[in-house]
Amino acid sequence: MTTKKVKEEKSIEAQLWDTAVKLRGTVDAAYYKNVVLGLIFLKFISDKFEKQRQELIDKGQEAFIDIPAFYTQDNVFYLPKESRWSYIIANAKQNDIAIKIDKALSDIESSNESLKGALPDNNFYSNLGIERSKLSSLLDAINRIDTQKNSEIDLIGRVYEYFLQKFSIDGGKKGEFYTPKSIVNLIANMIEPYSGIVYDPCCGSGGMFVQSMKFIESHNGNKKNVSIYGQEQNRETFKLAKMNLALRGIGANLGDEPADTFAKDLHKDLKADYIMANPPFNLKSWRGEKELLKDERWQGYDVPPVSNANYAWILNIVSKLSSNGIAGFLLANGALNAGGVEYKIRKNLIENNLVEAIIVLPRDMFYSTDISVTLWIINKDKGSQKSKINGEEKEIRDHRDEVLFMDLRTWGVEYEKKFIELTNEEINRATEIYHNWKKGTDYQDIPELCYSARMEEIKSNDYSLAPSKYIKFVDRDTGLDYKNEMSRIQGEVANLIKKEKESQQAIIEAFEGLGYEVRL
Repeated sequence: MTTKKVKEEKSIEAQLWDTAVKLRGTVDAAYYKNVVLGLIFLKFISDKFEKQRQELIDKGQEAFIDIPAFYTQDNVFYLPKESRWSYIIANAKQNDIAIKIDKALSDIESSNESLKGALPDNNFYSNLGIERSKLSSLLDAINRIDTQKNSEIDLIGRVYEYFLQKFSIDGGKKGEFYTPKSIVNLIANMIEPYSGIVYDPCCGSGGMFVQSMKFIESHNGNKKNVSIYGQEQNRETFKLAKMNLALRGIGANLGDEPADTFAKDLHKDLKADYIMANPPFNLKSWRGEKELLKDERWQGYDVPPVSNANYAWILNIVSKLSSNGIAGFLLANGALNAGGVEYKIRKNLIENNLVEAIIVLPRDMFYSTDISVTLWIINKDKGSQKSKINGEEKEIRDHRDEVLFMDLRTWGVEYEKKFIELTNEEINRATEIYHNWKKGTDYQDIPELCYSARMEEIKSNDYSLAPSKYIKFVDRDTGLDYKNEMSRIQGEVANLIKKEKESQQAIIEAFEGLGYEVRL
């Protein structure tokens, strides 16, 4: 009996990259992502339009299929015939297909306020001078994407990050564009953004917001009870975020322009109930030596150093939280033990009872970096008598003098032969541990997984937030007979050396048999 080997299906991102590479020669690789993402957007909104159109027909409301209000009421963009994907595909082999794509995108943007400044610039595809055959091939590849089947995927964010990784043009700003879905789900399940203001100071392509809304939907919440605020500095990424959120029918205030959160805070007076963020890891030179020295966001703390923005992000987040606000955000592990000014800020944060939980995540979760990162949970209302858990107010114990540490580095499953993601079961388990700890019920320290450290213990460790300082590890070598074990290893090493010498001698004899002398 023979077993048929099933070929592993490539991810959508990988398939699109393979197709985009065929543009080589006519389009610089730096533009691959721009070319692909504009077309993906057009396919997504067209498929949503066609679905809504068919539903109107099925309901016997065919007379209304060309009335925009019957689409916009359900957060679906109304598209005139020449802006629909079906029209683009029907004309994919025409010499003027680039012009037709440009006109379709331009008409869509000009007739929808939420898309102002989001789509590729006028005549983008025409000016690139892509060969018609190559553009047609790309259109065919995108046409094969089932957007209904993949509606749960933040495809725009994933494709963008994947292309950056393949072309290595992320400029060292790691984790800037796309946060893996399983990490966002972990954050959302822990801080539970059911209602109120949600803020992301470095929102990238908007993936945090996309998955947050999915969290609310999956828990039977009402998306209308959430207001979204964000900011993004990179112009291209700002456009992507607007595009991404528009695809999902998510209203958000991202400001009127892309801007540096530190140099030009677009939401200066904002107080958020929930903050979810994945700042660029270890960002250097984020301010000038004499800039922002008296910024209100550092009030009560030392000024974060120019050499690394990690603690600037933390203080920005703390300053934006409402009196009972909670934040979940990612930082490189180095922030857990950083010295100098960062040490002083960390000590102050801990003594102010703001740090609630520190969770180390597995390596290889990001497209753009293979490092292990840490999820921080900061809570302005830490240890209050009541807290919302699973959308309901529940009594919790006073844990103001404690910090929960978790180590998830051994968790996760592999996908695409390289990357790691947390399973739903693992997310639920980590969330359960955290919420049980908050409630003071059914929680217990687990060696190599979690530990609740009291303030005295944290002080004795000089305010380090590295989980390895607190979580107990099992000594699996206990009871080992070292004398016998070393004798066994010594015998194995001696045997290996003997075999190596025998192999060398066999080779020498073989060459001598051919009349050649081997000198060692």
